[in-house]
Amino acid sequence: MNKKFQPFSDDSTSLSIGEFTIENGRDKVALYGSLDITRDKSGLKQAKALKAAVDAIVKALEQDEALPDEIGPEETPQQVKNPFA
Repeated sequence: MNKKFQPFSDDSTSLSIGEFTIENGRDKVALYGSLDITRDKSGLKQAKALKAAVDAIVKALEQDEALPDEIGPEETPQQVKNPFA
């Protein structure tokens, strides 16, 4: 990781490890993509970067004294009239 990843700090930061992406958000952190950790120095570097990011997420959650039991569902999309109908 080139810069320190700060989970839940903003809604725009993302971190890429190979083809795997960790996308920051104030209410959630999204993890998606594919990551092949090979048995070599490059794989070790990727594994350490992934571990550092997950450790930072866990630490941020553990330090949040106001951590709720569960975040409610996202806002329900509103239906709009079809402009092409």
